[in-house]
Amino acid sequence: MQSKSKPKLKVCNILGVNINVTNMKDTIKVITHNLEDIKGNYICVSNVHTTVMSYEDERYRNIQNSGFMALPDGKPLSIVSQKRGFKEAERVTGPDLMEEIFKISEENGYSHYFYGSTQKTLDTLQAKLNEKYPNMKISGMYSPPFRKLTEEEDKKVIESINKVKPDFIWVGLGAPKQEIWMCKHKNKVNGLMLGVGAGFDYHAGNISRAPKWMQNMSLEWLYRLMQDPKRLLKRYINTNLKFIYILTIKRV
Repeated sequence: MQSKSKPKLKVCNILGVNINVTNMKDTIKVITHNLEDIKGNYICVSNVHTTVMSYEDERYRNIQNSGFMALPDGKPLSIVSQKRGFKEAERVTGPDLMEEIFKISEENGYSHYFYGSTQKTLDTLQAKLNEKYPNMKISGMYSPPFRKLTEEEDKKVIESINKVKPDFIWVGLGAPKQEIWMCKHKNKVNGLMLGVGAGFDYHAGNISRAPKWMQNMSLEWLYRLMQDPKRLLKRYINTNLKFIYILTIKRV
């Protein structure tokens, strides 16, 4: 596929990552108005964890900066943008972005492909979406094995995705796997790829969102930590402290 030109969008550079200065309404507008031109490209849904990883890993930083957008999923990113003069910066979370696009999909005829998670979660997700959005087009779902695909396996998956021509390809592999996967397949797929981490689990009902007051106070990470402490405790302590240190002490 031919490389598509990228519209000039406002960004705030945080630890080397060009985080978009936006809000949900403007994000939806940019995506829908440019959808045909940005198919084959990808959108990163960025947070403190991915931003610190990007700061420490040049290759991953380049991946974050090579997509169509890097959205501020984590509220600390929008707060930093605001403190740097972008008063209009707001948070745009992966699960909320999914829901907003799902809402307009029936009217606009958008089709969707889901790549990632377990087959059980995908089955539950499909049932939930069919119930909530009965006329939304789900072109396909694929749960990859928990190992690296062979080149032949990967080729077949991409061929199957392109055969059904989805408008949106939702990628739920978790960071950094999903961003690496999207970058590898840039301009090789017919749809717009969006890496949404735990978005599949939220919409399947496997995990719940934090109350609004916790989201507004940048405490959604704490709510997630309480739901999955074994997996997230070390990660949150490590990256959250690093993020604060790099910004306040090193003043990057």
